[in-house]
Amino acid sequence: MPTELFQRGLRLLLEKDMDGFVDLFAADCTVEFPFAEGESPKRLTGREALRAYLDGYPDRLDITGFPSVEVHRTTDPAMIVAEFTAHGRTVRTGAGYEMRYVVVLTARDGEIQSYRDYWSPVMAARAVGE
Repeated sequence: MPTELFQRGLRLLLEKDMDGFVDLFAADCTVEFPFAEGESPKRLTGREALRAYLDGYPDRLDITGFPSVEVHRTTDPAMIVAEFTAHGRTVRTGAGYEMRYVVVLTARDGEIQSYRDYWSPVMAARAVGE
């Protein structure tokens, strides 16, 4: 189940369906960004906090593909570790965008309960000129 949720999430991101993506998450989910710096949040609690965080995302980044995706199962059937690369462009500048991610995802009752995202918010902010 967590693998299917993760793969569905990637499809929704490519379709730029941010509401659909966020709706994969439980109402009381936690989303963590352990490498966040500055004003970037380290933790979001709840689906609506995630929705607000992602507001306008397709207006900043145009993700066009995930050329490298590896999903690793863990001893907990509700948890996966996913490594993937996103390709696209920065909307404001048209510059190319490439970012590698590692995510630890836990699913419960058909929804994403926790999502720990090991990526660089600082690198992403630089990519979009912020």
